[in-house]
Amino acid sequence: MSSENEQIAQMTEKINRLRQERQAIILVHNYQIPEVQDIADFLGDSLELSRMAAETDAEVIVFCGVHFMAETAKLLSPDKTVLLPDPTAGCPMADMIDAEKLRRFKAEHPGVPVVAYVNTTAETKAESDICCTSANAVEVVASLKAEQILFVPDCHLASWVQERTDTEVIAWQGYCPTHQRISPDAVRKAQQQYPDAATIVHPEAPKEIRDMADEVLSTGGMVRFSNQSQADEIIVGTEYGMAYRLQKENPDKTFLTIPAAVCPNMKKTTLPKVAQALEKMEPQIQIPADIADRARNAVERMLEVR
Repeated sequence: MSSENEQIAQMTEKINRLRQERQAIILVHNYQIPEVQDIADFLGDSLELSRMAAETDAEVIVFCGVHFMAETAKLLSPDKTVLLPDPTAGCPMADMIDAEKLRRFKAEHPGVPVVAYVNTTAETKAESDICCTSANAVEVVASLKAEQILFVPDCHLASWVQERTDTEVIAWQGYCPTHQRISPDAVRKAQQQYPDAATIVHPEAPKEIRDMADEVLSTGGMVRFSNQSQADEIIVGTEYGMAYRLQKENPDKTFLTIPAAVCPNMKKTTLPKVAQALEKMEPQIQIPADIADRARNAVERMLEVR
């Protein structure tokens, strides 16, 4: 065993011991580094992890993702301790909207309901009517039965939803820098190199990229597609960490990533940080009660949509 593998094994053993002692569950997003994915009690996308956070009996939730995800877990499990191993793991797209900006946006469109992508802070969720994920955004918008909706913060997800609904979607002009870096040339090059490959991309990608894809899917949808597809080669148009899970679950298939699609924040969580969080029981996610109550309503309303 190499020294690196030995260190991983030792750290994993420590985490497993602490996990048992603390009665903790470890939730891990699909974009995390391989060794962190490997320690997950549950590995998934935002919607799956939100639901797991709401259903777990564990006293402690360790969230290996970014800040807004851990906040969502805290909203749904207010009596549990929620730990975020690296408190600097944020989301640039979530930072493109805040409560004050949203209040001004709402004032410009009085009476129009607000759909907030889960990639937002609790303060932003608190100013919204309902949340959505990339997996259920179309269903959430349809559930409102409104002629118009305001959608924050991702303009690309908003345009993808607009293509699938008669509701007028008025979008905030935020975006995910990682998906924005996926260029048509990079996708075209991969498709030319692997002409028989299926191309799957995330709805956070710009329309030009989505139009080059065979399927536009949430990360959870990518897992299901890859497990069921007859394609031997699949081009993955999202954060490159996704390919680790897909390859692990489909060892006979080839998964091709776009080199520029890296989220630095998703790579901040490491095994030593997870172990330290469990050992010290910090950093803990705290949300002021008045904000939490209103934000929780928006998230719970989303979870009621089927």
